[in-house]
Amino acid sequence: MPQAPLFKSVSLSPELMADLRRLNPWWEGKPVPPQPSTRRHMIKWIQRRLRARLAPIVVVRGPRQIGKTTSQLQMIADLLASGIPNSHVLRVQFDDVHGLNPKTDPILRIVDWYEEHVLHKTLNEAAQSHEAVYLFFDEIQNIPRWASQLKFLIDASPAQAVVTGSSALRIELGRDSLAGRITTIDVGMLSLTEIAQFYGSEVGDPYITDNGIEQMMRLSFWRDLSRHGREVAQVRDQVFGKFSSRGGYPIAHVQRDIPWEQLAEQLNENVIRRVIQHDLRVGERGRRRDKQLLETVFRQACRYVGQAPDFATLAEEARGVLKGDVGRDRIRYYLRFLADTLLIRLIEPLEIRLKKQRSNSKIILSDHSLRASWLQEYVPLAPDDLAKEPHLTSLAGRIAESVVGMTFASIFGLDVAYVPERAPDLEVDFVLTIGTVRIPVEVKYQRKIDALRDTEGLRRFMEKAPNNAPFGLLITQTDEASIPDPRIIAMPLSTLMLLR
Repeated sequence: MPQAPLFKSVSLSPELMADLRRLNPWWEGKPVPPQPSTRRHMIKWIQRRLRARLAPIVVVRGPRQIGKTTSQLQMIADLLASGIPNSHVLRVQFDDVHGLNPKTDPILRIVDWYEEHVLHKTLNEAAQSHEAVYLFFDEIQNIPRWASQLKFLIDASPAQAVVTGSSALRIELGRDSLAGRITTIDVGMLSLTEIAQFYGSEVGDPYITDNGIEQMMRLSFWRDLSRHGREVAQVRDQVFGKFSSRGGYPIAHVQRDIPWEQLAEQLNENVIRRVIQHDLRVGERGRRRDKQLLETVFRQACRYVGQAPDFATLAEEARGVLKGDVGRDRIRYYLRFLADTLLIRLIEPLEIRLKKQRSNSKIILSDHSLRASWLQEYVPLAPDDLAKEPHLTSLAGRIAESVVGMTFASIFGLDVAYVPERAPDLEVDFVLTIGTVRIPVEVKYQRKIDALRDTEGLRRFMEKAPNNAPFGLLITQTDEASIPDPRIIAMPLSTLMLLR
């Protein structure tokens, strides 16, 4: 008498199975969708971690529309071209599939179905035969209990997974329960070295190596970066001009013939409104979010870019716009929500870390093109273009400060803060903390630099022994700044952006 199977066959909804087959056309011998020839640096970073196998899960965190999905597909094309069997790659894009039942642990059920109907063996059986299997999960933060499901899966089966998400908080919460099983990559907008590739230009590789923040503790590193920037100045400035006019979203440079007005429409629709309308629904249980207030707060973030406005001031402005009761706590909550979506970053004052008097967070935009598109106000950063509109210099300085902050904030593992102005201390735009060393950074986005006045905040910070600040950085418009103090390295924003 035949023995009954120990477990029932796994079944998924017809809609979900259809979506999975469409997302994985290689299962049926069909090609990966056409991909651009240009590639983001994150692909090399992910591949390096997969080869090293230091952790079974690579988590890639970054805002929407920055190329995470495209990079996944490019990596899959590489794997298949290298000889990995078509059935050994599973990809799920969780913000697009239908028919998921969140109560049944959908990640685990999809993998169960994949093992039975596509791989035709378990992940463990594949591992026993020394066959690599790769799992790609896109926008996974939308799945309840995603981290616990991944933990169970990876602990039970020796597969490798690449996980992407556009929610800072939900990905960060997942990291806690996946400790020891993941390695994380923070990805921001296109860097200057990446934008150069879109135009067939060459400014060299990213100056900071992957996971190499320790080298930033050395004064010689920054001197060498400044020298490198001068060596490639002509091409650097051309590429920086492209960044100034179109920002750092890949679509702006892939479709470079699209006029700015149309590009701004795309950014508003596919980035800002998608976050506001889509992520707005994925809130804390029982917490209702107000779409109009969220749009208002994002507009405020654009207006106060590079600054640390008081929550009470923002609440008063919002009340005037919406004609309703808006308190400072709601403003704080909505700013935190926007930071969770990675549309903005909030840089905390250094004193919070030291448990002193509380100050406000400094607002940094993920990309200055979002401000230009949402406010319909273009402000050039390229020095020659800015010189034609000198009345915008002060505003350009705040936007440049935001770009500096985002450049540092997108370097994983780097602690970034700022020092508010409070007598007798002067404001310091950013403070980088690496181990026990602190590096103050001042942004003076102007052509002419006063070697004493414009470095006073840096010098005061360095002269306080408890700060342990052996040197400081002055970020300017051009290479022309001459600072006699050997502890201070001056470089233009365009050179600093060669870090990534």
